[in-house]
Amino acid sequence: MKPLKEYDISFVGLKIGNHNFDYQVDEKIFENYQYDEFNNVKADVTLLLKKNANSLELDFQAKGTVNVLCDLSCEPYDQSFEGKFHLIVQFGETFNDEHDEILILPHGEHTINVAQYIYETIVLSVPAKRIHPGIADGTLQSDLLDRIRELNPEYQTKKTNEIDPRWDKLKKIYNNK
Repeated sequence: MKPLKEYDISFVGLKIGNHNFDYQVDEKIFENYQYDEFNNVKADVTLLLKKNANSLELDFQAKGTVNVLCDLSCEPYDQSFEGKFHLIVQFGETFNDEHDEILILPHGEHTINVAQYIYETIVLSVPAKRIHPGIADGTLQSDLLDRIRELNPEYQTKKTNEIDPRWDKLKKIYNNK
């Protein structure tokens, strides 16, 4: 995983206060992390960096669409998402990223690469269960979906409610005894 240079922020020259950064994110960032669950990505990420005297606060807001495969039908579709992430950057003796929302950079560090945090924000914002919207409204036509419907117990019950005429004849024989 090579750091993506376009996501480097040099915070040494920034004045104390708020600074905005905007990123247009595509598949390149996900290829860098070898994440292949998204076919296509179109996302806008806004980063608000608040520089304090002894720390940095980063607020990520991501919004966009990813093209994914449906978990039920394996059909591709565009899934919209929105996500937020808050990160506090403090300075210490050694690098430490063990905490989810706190990053400790060594004293003397002058840049931070935010690619991993953008990547994580987007991945965690997309729902874990991905269902094509055409399944919910019944407009999706798929061979796999038809097969799933046939195996559905409710469908099987409807089929069994149709009585085989041979059973009727057997019932007559049984009732005549």
